[in-house]
Amino acid sequence: MELIRTNYSSGAPLEEKSGYSRMVKVGPFIYIGGTTAVQPDGTVYGEESAYEQTKYILEKLVKLLEKAGSKKEEVIRVKGYATDMKYAPEVAKAYSEIFHDIKPLFTVIGTPMLNRPTQLIELELDAIIGSKIE
Repeated sequence: MELIRTNYSSGAPLEEKSGYSRMVKVGPFIYIGGTTAVQPDGTVYGEESAYEQTKYILEKLVKLLEKAGSKKEEVIRVKGYATDMKYAPEVAKAYSEIFHDIKPLFTVIGTPMLNRPTQLIELELDAIIGSKIE
């Protein structure tokens, strides 16, 4: 069985410079790499709030899924990296607002830092088109 691979870019200059895709779709499988709350103008949304950053990132990820023909109900895993585990409740609150009834796998890992000091959280997401909740 041959699976077609499609690479997607968010348009961030670093993607082309470094040689990576924001999202890769292989057949029905979708993988979205580390995504932060950087806005199109280059500023970080919600600099002081892990909740606001998480909500912004999740909305961004759902839009990317839709671009690949998927939807939030098909998400099977979300992985987060927080610069301080004290942000975990804020991250969980924003996550729950989007995924509470869908219940994908969810992990938050502490990391000493992200690309910019104002980035508090980075998220990755995996989905399978056509997957249904029992």
